[in-house]
Amino acid sequence: MGRVLVVPIIMALTRSQDRFENALGWAAALFALAAMTDFLDGYLARLWHVESVLGAFLDTTADKLLVTGALLALTSIGRVSIWAALVIMMREFLVMGLRGLVAIGGGIVKPSTWGKIKATAQYVAIGLAYLRLPEPWGPLYLDQWVMWIAVIVTIASAWGYFGAFSKIVANARTKSPA
Repeated sequence: MGRVLVVPIIMALTRSQDRFENALGWAAALFALAAMTDFLDGYLARLWHVESVLGAFLDTTADKLLVTGALLALTSIGRVSIWAALVIMMREFLVMGLRGLVAIGGGIVKPSTWGKIKATAQYVAIGLAYLRLPEPWGPLYLDQWVMWIAVIVTIASAWGYFGAFSKIVANARTKSPA
């Protein structure tokens, strides 16, 4: 719940960058703290064996709200390309929908290694966008280069989830009566 509750604060700080000194720094710090709780939450759930369908759904929903809120706010101040934000947000909601469909049937689509790499790449790219270096690296700033890497990893991760989902659908078809 903490990740969900902090999203509007991060967005407000981002949007108030011109009126509030160090607003982007505070937004970056809150975003980093929220991102760290994502990793801590998953680690503790596995360590204590308290994983559930509801917990997995709520965890991924909180992650998607955090990333989406930060991307929307950063796009509104010109720190993130609208195209990068669109690709990332489309993937997040498509995968969330697929997970929801599987959950209705009582199943879980477990996080993949690609999904964890994707989350890390997105968190790093968003954090760097908040803390943008003063000079570009060639045609783009460092955060923009990392954001494009995050987009590529996001697409690769989606491909893996769609493949896993198609196998689940195929298995369900073979088990159901015709």
